[in-house]
Amino acid sequence: MTRVFSGIQPSGDLHLGNYLGAIQNWVELTDRYECIYSIVDLHAITVPYSPAALEQRVFDMAVGLLAAGLDPERCTLFVQSAVPEHAQLEWLLNTVTPLGELSRMTQFKDKSERAEMVSAGLLNYPILQAADILLYHAELVPVGDDQLQHLEFTREIARKWNARFGDYFPEPQPMIGGGKRIRGLDGVSKMSKSRDNTIPMLGEPEDTWAAVRTAVTDPARVRKNDPGNPHVCNVFAMHEFFTDPEEREEIEVRCQTATIGCVECKRMLAEGISDRLAPIRERARDLRANPDRVNAILADGAARARQIARVTLGEVYDRMGLDYSAHD
Repeated sequence: MTRVFSGIQPSGDLHLGNYLGAIQNWVELTDRYECIYSIVDLHAITVPYSPAALEQRVFDMAVGLLAAGLDPERCTLFVQSAVPEHAQLEWLLNTVTPLGELSRMTQFKDKSERAEMVSAGLLNYPILQAADILLYHAELVPVGDDQLQHLEFTREIARKWNARFGDYFPEPQPMIGGGKRIRGLDGVSKMSKSRDNTIPMLGEPEDTWAAVRTAVTDPARVRKNDPGNPHVCNVFAMHEFFTDPEEREEIEVRCQTATIGCVECKRMLAEGISDRLAPIRERARDLRANPDRVNAILADGAARARQIARVTLGEVYDRMGLDYSAHD
């Protein structure tokens, strides 16, 4: 089967942007492809962090992914740092990566402008990302528009390494369009914890309502009696995912005729989100009550990933004139 790789940072509780933008698609891909998914904790340490908090975030991320539908019998799920070949391959790929290309990466420029101290790890982040993908000879990578530059960078590294040491790494192709780009509560920017504009995926109904009630709606609608334009309202846009078509049509008409207010529209959305995600919350509670099960799934995933990774790294060592026998 064609192999897919994708990773997600353990940056905190999962939110609807993660769920609708990536995780739902990840689950669907397991029906058609050999899928390898990683919680990329090595990426998470390129910026200041708390070690204790990181450990908890990794566990929480695993719980969220499994609760959302990732089946360890149908895909490989593991923690990046449990497979040391990721970091080893990154170092080897460093040797064929021009420095100038790293400094031109858009995400590096954005993050470095906001950081008090810019680490070499932040600069080399795209090389580790390339190692994540190339280590498994992934042919397809689900990405959003904001990750296309990094994937093209991975393809360029593969070409440079192949040119020096022989054709070995495939150039991974992007899979675009499977997930949805979800705007945050501000109605403008992408839903992101760094922007504090998220709706929690595993939130209890009261948590969901507390978030949704702050969402920006039609800015031109000042009073409840003013007719609204649902087509510029982010709350109405989110109804697409959590409200059945007939009810959405009713909301659309009532918004335009001012027979429903924004608060009521938000409350209906919050209830729809809570109802739809109730089974995920229940599975998450069960998983949290059985941490040994979660850790066993991750350990098994890491073992499976290492079987592939060791073969790749052995071949890379051999082609680069290095001795891999000490790793056997």
